[in-house]
Amino acid sequence: MKTREQLLETYEIMKELRSHLDEETFLSLVEEARIKDMYRLFALYEGKEIVAVTGFKPMITLYYGRFVWVCDLVTSEQHRSKGHGEKLLSFVEEWAIESGYGAVALSSGIAKKEAHRFYQEKMSYDQVSYVFKKVLKS
Repeated sequence: MKTREQLLETYEIMKELRSHLDEETFLSLVEEARIKDMYRLFALYEGKEIVAVTGFKPMITLYYGRFVWVCDLVTSEQHRSKGHGEKLLSFVEEWAIESGYGAVALSSGIAKKEAHRFYQEKMSYDQVSYVFKKVLKS
């Protein structure tokens, strides 16, 4: 997604996952992430309608080596369980292989049991860690 209009189209789906973001914050964060983190945002269309969105970025850490981190993966509520998430995550995996990255990793909210089942059973991902977060006060 390159233009502001295209990004705004993805926002309609992304806000189902990232409901805390308003349009301007979404646009600003996507642009900053593109510049600083090589973040990429892709949409899956059914006809002319966006049905799913993924955002990811290549990373290098001592733990994972060269890998791709899936920051966002969401299918619109009315289009779930139709294989769209599988298509997008498979696309990310193919992108990673073609770009020379050896793994794909992501985190998923503790309460998202359906998503965990999808990642583990359908997509063959292993649960390898817990993610911890601390909000800092400035």
